[in-house]
Amino acid sequence: MTTLTYTSLEDIPKIHERARRAFLSGKTKSIPFRKAQIAQVGYLIKDNEQRIKDALKLDLCRPEFETEFSDFTATYMDVRSSYDNVEKWSKPQKTDFNFNFFAMSPKTKAEPKGVVLLVAPFNFPVFLVFSPLVSAIAGGNAAVIKPSEQTPAFSALIAELLPQYLDNDLFHIINGGPTETTKILELRWDHIFYIAAQHLTPVTLELGGKNPVVIDPKCDVKLAARRILWGRFSNAGQTCLAPEYVLVPKTFQDKFVEALVEAYHSFYPEGPAKSASFSRIISEKHTARIKQMIDGTKGTIVVGGDTDVSQRYIAPTIVKDVRGDDSLMAEDYPLAIYVFSKDKSFQKKIFDNTQSGCAAANETVISAGVPGLPMGGIGGSGYGYYTGKHAFDEFTHLRVSLDNPGWVDKLALGVRFPPYKPSKVLALLAPGLPPRPVGGKPAAGKRWAFWLAVAVVGAASVLLTGSGAGLLEQFRKAVKLVG
Repeated sequence: MTTLTYTSLEDIPKIHERARRAFLSGKTKSIPFRKAQIAQVGYLIKDNEQRIKDALKLDLCRPEFETEFSDFTATYMDVRSSYDNVEKWSKPQKTDFNFNFFAMSPKTKAEPKGVVLLVAPFNFPVFLVFSPLVSAIAGGNAAVIKPSEQTPAFSALIAELLPQYLDNDLFHIINGGPTETTKILELRWDHIFYIAAQHLTPVTLELGGKNPVVIDPKCDVKLAARRILWGRFSNAGQTCLAPEYVLVPKTFQDKFVEALVEAYHSFYPEGPAKSASFSRIISEKHTARIKQMIDGTKGTIVVGGDTDVSQRYIAPTIVKDVRGDDSLMAEDYPLAIYVFSKDKSFQKKIFDNTQSGCAAANETVISAGVPGLPMGGIGGSGYGYYTGKHAFDEFTHLRVSLDNPGWVDKLALGVRFPPYKPSKVLALLAPGLPPRPVGGKPAAGKRWAFWLAVAVVGAASVLLTGSGAGLLEQFRKAVKLVG
């Protein structure tokens, strides 16, 4: 297994400058180049699946199935989507038709932001390194990746593999801890995924939150229990979308807890400590923090509660009778809100009166893997979106363009030039307002009919004569007809 070596502080600005020069060379403008690099990301993973699984086994004690399901599959979907659609996403987009401006061919085009920084957390290293990277490549950017120092085996491995698959000038790995990260953030980046810096920089923040589940007593309680327990304890609960607490009527609590315990024992028949299907916490420090929360709870531990800091082990734990001021609770913007109910009106009542990045009914966590859905939060749970087209938009900016031919001034916009005259005001093709709202301020008499007639006649005059020359005569006729 490759040993993790931190990048020297002296090399960090050099890597940044090398990526900047490569971006300015213009090679990322080519769509075929982008597609080739996106495909290479996929094959970097595909060719080295077992080595990646082994690395994550060392870092997270993670079951191989969880790596396949949560990391590989989701990343492959992003690779395929970006590869298939990057040409379409990158094409100039026409604006809505407007008579005054259509001849200018106004468009927007998604342009790369430049050199982007991708700071990856530890919990899903493959997906949270390579999915943003794929989107950055699709957008035409250069990218520097800072993997988590808390996954040393994985971070060392991708530092070895990345140069073998991707352009060595455009795409780089910087490994290190807080000191190296501080040095990285002293530099100017065009977009940062995950964390902020001392320069004013566009950021995409995926932070997570305290995600509640609301239970309707009429729900399928066994199905709810299995899906909630899976969502909570996959990856040892180290998932930003994992449900954290359940809101259930007091009268239904015992029945629901009974279903949870039944699901618990079916998942881990020999106990989670001996199970090959249960991961470990990323570090002893994190384990100790969770142990402290469990030790401080005033609720009743129904099952679990066992801890071993030296082994980074926290047993899957179910606690009932938890109050809002308990050590296990905290005020937060949830990244996700889950509702288990077959009643659409029950679901709607919960979702309409809450805020979250995801609102899912009768399921947990899995929304992150659904093609076409963005991943993102609100408030303290995150800012911006990633995966697919949504991430492409994060890593590009819309550049506007137009090309106005000279004849447009004769048709409509010649009235903008001085000297200004009443006839020019009347010739302006201003859009009409929508219908006046019921109960709004009443119109001031019926003189609107006069001005409407003037506007229509004025517009017709401009269209027929190519200028405002005949407008005054038409104006006089309109006055005689209406006044």
